[in-house]
Amino acid sequence: MKKSKVFWMYFVAAIIVYAVIQGMITGGQLDQYYSNLLILMSINVILAVSLHLVIGITGQFSIGHAGFLAVGAYISAICTMKFDLPFFAALLVGAIVASVAGLIVGIPSLRLKGDYLAIATLGFAEIIRIIFLNTDYVGGAAGMPINQLTTWTYAFFSLLLTVVVIANFTKSRHGRACVAVREDEIAADAMGINTTYYKVVAFALGSFFAGLAGGLFSHQFFLIQPTQFGFLKSFDILIYVVLGGLGSLSGAIIAAVLLTMVSMYLTDFPETRMIIYSLVLIIVMLYRPSGLMGTKEITDYFKFGKRSKGGNLDDK
Repeated sequence: MKKSKVFWMYFVAAIIVYAVIQGMITGGQLDQYYSNLLILMSINVILAVSLHLVIGITGQFSIGHAGFLAVGAYISAICTMKFDLPFFAALLVGAIVASVAGLIVGIPSLRLKGDYLAIATLGFAEIIRIIFLNTDYVGGAAGMPINQLTTWTYAFFSLLLTVVVIANFTKSRHGRACVAVREDEIAADAMGINTTYYKVVAFALGSFFAGLAGGLFSHQFFLIQPTQFGFLKSFDILIYVVLGGLGSLSGAIIAAVLLTMVSMYLTDFPETRMIIYSLVLIIVMLYRPSGLMGTKEITDYFKFGKRSKGGNLDDK
């Protein structure tokens, strides 16, 4: 079966899932708690998938993703609360500004490698947090009150856009160049691949979708504060990618969904919540050190079409 047909099958299935859940929300079968849980899952999946492009595909160890989340959150909030822009436009502006911030950080810092890059990106995230913390225009330490505009529809289609774009980017010529950079940067450079260019492109694209998630995040809650975007938030996003399996888009999605559910259901046990959460992570990593999916995708287990005598899929 042709790849385009497979794509449309998954796309139609996704639309059906959206329609069923939207119908349940409208009909009252899903209350506010579960609709908020679904929206938070979508936001966390967007963050996980965007960081997956940077770490899992391009192999750049970034732990400052919360900084781009903060940029998207505050810029989109300013657009809606200060300039009365439509929510869709505010999301787009926040994502674009976050992408520009990714370029500003990426161009000088992505010449670094390993721990040095991690420290540089962490430093950027802290700089962003401190700037918002000391800016009275956005409420400073007290936070910024925001109207709740994020809905399941906005969250779902933002998630769908993120997954489709990053999945297709990964399968493209640019994505293969990013994978080459991850596997052996010196060899990729020797083969004529502009390694710095592809690292910056992946970083900017990941930042764009982190900014999009930030806009959804800020308009899901009635108040955002700089403390919500500390380095612990960056580590939470990093855990989604590592736990799911470095290089696996499906793994990042599954890990984000599972950990969001675990975190939400343990809110009734504040004293032991983080202990149980940490034990879950330790147990999984002991028995699955390569992550839940390793480097495989969930589509690897579902092959469409008949096999020919040579063993290849028949695309007829």
